[in-house]
Amino acid sequence: MHNFSFGIEEEFFVFDARTRRAVRRMSKGFHGAAKKALGERVSREMLQSQIEVATPPCETMTDARAHLAHYRRTISAIAKEHGHGLAAMGTFPLAFWPEMTVTDKPRYDAIMDDLQMIGYRNVLCGMHVHVEVPDVSARINLMMRLTPYLPLLLALSSSSPFWQGHFTGLHAYRLAAYDELPRTGLPELFRTEMDYQDYIAALSGAGVIPDASYIWWAIRPSLKFPTLELRVADSCTRLDDAVAIAALFRCLVRALDRDRNRNAGFDRVGRAITAENKWRAQRYGLAGSFVEPIERQTMTIGEWLESVLAVVAADVEALRCESEVARLRALVRDGASADHQIATYKTAAAAGKRRLTALRDVVDWAAETTARV
Repeated sequence: MHNFSFGIEEEFFVFDARTRRAVRRMSKGFHGAAKKALGERVSREMLQSQIEVATPPCETMTDARAHLAHYRRTISAIAKEHGHGLAAMGTFPLAFWPEMTVTDKPRYDAIMDDLQMIGYRNVLCGMHVHVEVPDVSARINLMMRLTPYLPLLLALSSSSPFWQGHFTGLHAYRLAAYDELPRTGLPELFRTEMDYQDYIAALSGAGVIPDASYIWWAIRPSLKFPTLELRVADSCTRLDDAVAIAALFRCLVRALDRDRNRNAGFDRVGRAITAENKWRAQRYGLAGSFVEPIERQTMTIGEWLESVLAVVAADVEALRCESEVARLRALVRDGASADHQIATYKTAAAAGKRRLTALRDVVDWAAETTARV
């Protein structure tokens, strides 16, 4: 069995350090300095209020964490020098979509021409995890069998309770906005590579999409790399949360690859239950109750995590992810980023601060926590 090499991409918000509002236009000086320091590991996103980093292929979680810690430290320091701040969050409390500016790039121009206003509303940051799956013929079936776990991974990463200057009442609002885009949400119930390729061929042949990179499901086969790409997760404010969630996904890929009967019976009913679980993760985060899509049992997030950890125990040991996976229990006990954001906001509001001023406290917490690596 191969070693399931992997890579992690993190998206961050860039904000004005004085006003705490997301920048409308990223300064050339800031981006140039970040590019000089990190090279191809840093890139612009579709909207200029966002920036992305990507690790090289990694063999261990320790290596991935070291890369991401370096990126966060470096970009946070450069941002400060340019009067900016950096925050890892699924949505940004003081970002307002009518103010956003699109990055000048042919791919982004084409996407915006197609999406129109929905594209401007894509003021969202996620974490993407690529895990190598060399067997192309097995990749789509594996994606289908991994789908039931997506709400669990979303709840663990939840970091998007605020939108356009308001508390949404949700813990993971990001996907509510992102799912306005076409070809998002849970993947279709394809069981074979042929099914998937027939779908891509139909859309590309009709001129609907240029290629498979315009499929933006919560998990998808990468067009560029021989990987399955997790896309459901919010950008994690705490680095240790990001690495722990990436480790769990990597272990799940290995576990289901070695046991190809696990979740083989996942069907339309299971997918419908998973869609409901996804909503409950968005609404309640770690406080939600969930229905296990195969066995149909009701579980808390802690019970679900423990059942999944039992499934991947051998994989955690084989991939040497013990400390990272142990972090997930602490995450469930202490709360995800969304819980801390909401608590910060409520504390500020109880102290008599107005709504937008209270949200500045949330931004400050997120920026400080993002850089604490």
